[in-house]
Amino acid sequence: MSTTESAAVIAVRRWVDLMVVGLNLCPFARTEVVNKRVHFIETETRSEVQLLETLAAELTLLAETPAIETTLLVHPQVLKDFADYNQFLDEVDALLQGMQLDGELQVASFHPDYQFAGTEPDDAENFTNRAPFPVLHILREASIEDRLLSLIHISEPTRLGMISY
Repeated sequence: MSTTESAAVIAVRRWVDLMVVGLNLCPFARTEVVNKRVHFIETETRSEVQLLETLAAELTLLAETPAIETTLLVHPQVLKDFADYNQFLDEVDALLQGMQLDGELQVASFHPDYQFAGTEPDDAENFTNRAPFPVLHILREASIEDRLLSLIHISEPTRLGMISY
């Protein structure tokens, strides 16, 4: 974390604290935020090509830096239109494959106008992926799998206790 963060990073940090952690939209986020293992970074790039280059650098950094658990790449100057942003995610997937990081890292998407397919713009489910600025969220797949398994193990006794003989 730099000592002087941009307004966009501050807004995204606040969104993570209040919405993602505060509303428990992601059950894994609190631990990483508290342990300061979330890397927030803004890029001022204005083109999709530059954004892909910045994303590639951040993918490499995360892959090579175990102390960072996850990265939120905030890009307020490019892909402001959600349709363009959504289309760009195909290029993100191709980048992961080209860097041979698919299966190791994945990129989740957040946008101020996020809209899941088959929904209306104001449908409640869209708000889980709405951030104050466009964000590419890089995650470690092994960490997701580990945490999902731990949730299954935690909930198993509860489910077993509900079974009557």
